[in-house]
Amino acid sequence: MRRFLYVARAVAWRSIHNTLVSPAILLPSIIFPLFFLVAFAGGLSRIADVPNFNYSAGYTSFQFVFVFLQSAAFGGVFTGFAVARDFDSGFARRLMLSAPRRGGIIAGYALGALGRWLITGTVVTVAALIAGMNVFGSGIDLVGLLGLGIGMNFAAALWACGLAMFLRTEQAGALIQMPVFVLLFLAPVYVPIGLLEGWIHTVARYNPVTVTLEAGRGLLAGSPIKVALAFALLAGSALVLGVFARRGLASAERAG
Repeated sequence: MRRFLYVARAVAWRSIHNTLVSPAILLPSIIFPLFFLVAFAGGLSRIADVPNFNYSAGYTSFQFVFVFLQSAAFGGVFTGFAVARDFDSGFARRLMLSAPRRGGIIAGYALGALGRWLITGTVVTVAALIAGMNVFGSGIDLVGLLGLGIGMNFAAALWACGLAMFLRTEQAGALIQMPVFVLLFLAPVYVPIGLLEGWIHTVARYNPVTVTLEAGRGLLAGSPIKVALAFALLAGSALVLGVFARRGLASAERAG
């Protein structure tokens, strides 16, 4: 266990350090969520006047939860880009040769993803508060919302790490990102699910991201719903994707 923690800590520190000293890595992870927050919460605010839009905290708060969780997911996805880049540069192979407990490599990348997202999530939250976001939830509710973000970040990081280790090239970036992007935007992004119609309503109804979104919005509004189910889905996803990531690491080990 001590060797596992040593490897995880070293990889996490390198990942966070590279983010802080490289604007090319840090700035996109901050700018994209801020762009979505301005575009959705500001440009589409009149949607709150639609009949049956019954979200008490207001449209800025409604969209903040999506942007907050989206930034968490893409914080994990960007880790996959870093893993692929490390394989292209040869660093990842040297790391696997020197690491006494290779499982710690996955844990380190996941911790690095969390550290980077905490920076992004803080910036997005401050921006939303400045824009007039209402927060009706209690302290416990807000801790629950943070927990949903951490769970989303962790699951996305495991997916991205696993696929990056299977493919081991930066050219896999689109394939790493696209499934997460599709899942996020096939959820009820702009209006509650009850106002969706047609095929998008059917897809959103069975999309697991929908449950997490609804739970987060309920927590921010002080009216928790589906919280236990959301955490159960995130835990199940992390378990499955953890196995996937470990198999990706095994594939990289076999490839040398």
